[in-house]
Amino acid sequence: MPKKLYGPSTEKAIKNFPVSTWTMPEDFLQALAVVKMYAAEVNGSLRQIPKGHAIKIARAAKQIASGKHMDQFPLDVFQTGSGTSTNMNMNEVIAAISSKGVKRGKGNKGNRGDGVHPNDHVNCGQSSNDVIPTALNISCALKVCNELLPVLTHLEKTFQAKAKEFHGIIKTGRTHNMDAVPVRLGDEFKSYATLISQTSRRVQDAAKLLNDLPLGGTAAGTGLNAHPQFAKRVIAKIAKQTRMPFREARDHVAAQSFPIGAQALSGSLREVAVVLHKVANDIRWMGSGPVAGLNEIKLPTLQPGSSIMPGKVNPVIPESVIQVAAHVIGADVSVGVWGAQGGVFELNTCTPFIANSLLTSIGLLTNVSKIFADKCVKGIKANKKVLEGYVERNAMLVTALVPIIGYDEAAKIAKEAMRTGERIVDVAVRNTDISKKRLEKILDPRKMV
Repeated sequence: MPKKLYGPSTEKAIKNFPVSTWTMPEDFLQALAVVKMYAAEVNGSLRQIPKGHAIKIARAAKQIASGKHMDQFPLDVFQTGSGTSTNMNMNEVIAAISSKGVKRGKGNKGNRGDGVHPNDHVNCGQSSNDVIPTALNISCALKVCNELLPVLTHLEKTFQAKAKEFHGIIKTGRTHNMDAVPVRLGDEFKSYATLISQTSRRVQDAAKLLNDLPLGGTAAGTGLNAHPQFAKRVIAKIAKQTRMPFREARDHVAAQSFPIGAQALSGSLREVAVVLHKVANDIRWMGSGPVAGLNEIKLPTLQPGSSIMPGKVNPVIPESVIQVAAHVIGADVSVGVWGAQGGVFELNTCTPFIANSLLTSIGLLTNVSKIFADKCVKGIKANKKVLEGYVERNAMLVTALVPIIGYDEAAKIAKEAMRTGERIVDVAVRNTDISKKRLEKILDPRKMV
């Protein structure tokens, strides 16, 4: 067992909240450590804490921000709604690390370390009520911009490449799951690229709301016990390091009481999930069969599909995408409705849960989108023989005759063709005075797309 660096506040929270096996995400903890690091630097320069303490605190926080000491943060996600337990967990761990070699000063009675106090020094100018939502915004903004958005762009480009590859292939369109007029297979894949692009922009727009950081509001948004320059200077340092346009919230009470950026981001992640579900579902249906399904495309063979039926291959990647989509859509209900409603008066009391849900959804969408692109979409092959056969027998080709012979006469030809199984052109030759040569020209599927 690693040596415990945390103190009594953390110990009490461990005993009070044995709710789940979920601990706070590392992305969140690293973002919180970044806040502590720059808070110490600024407090040192503003002479709010001794400079020696500030240097030690910043050095310790930097270690945590780089991913070290993650085993020192055992607290359950379902804890006090302000995240006070996790904030004190961070304060205590930083104090323990940074206290080594620092002489004890006055007013530090009861400190676990040798001079640096978790509250008086590490938490100087801060409250859980402003640093926890600040860490939420920072961690989600960074994960979206550095991980999710690049992967969605990759998925979009993968669909675009397939759209070009399949441009010349004509297939039967479907509306209401029934045969419709012909479309290009490439146009279907182009539509998937477009949908990914549109939802990606929605995520990007929502993430901009995360740039307003609540830091500086302390307990209730009034800034009590924080130096007037504290938040502005800390946020400037965070923005410079992360290369993100973070800024101090104009209205601290609003920023701490309602997580508007988190709610907007959650909604945009739901939109990505719904689109991915639609696309994955289309693809698995187009690849269904091969004997009794559509069999229009061939998906990459990745693994055996059945423990009892030899040779069976399942659309495993689209199914994974669909399950992730279901999880993210459910998480949006939790975050966008119930989590947001945790904002009562001057504080939202669902912040740890919101952070965990959002960061989990971002991670799931990032991972499954990359897998979808690389292990499924890239390897899709068109079954031209089947596609052309469907088009040839598609009674909806008769739609092109409507302007010439009228809807009712065209409907009679379509019904006869469906009853006899003949080609539309052959039935039309018998039932109209239009020459076969002209009919073949009118009913050419390539001219219909």
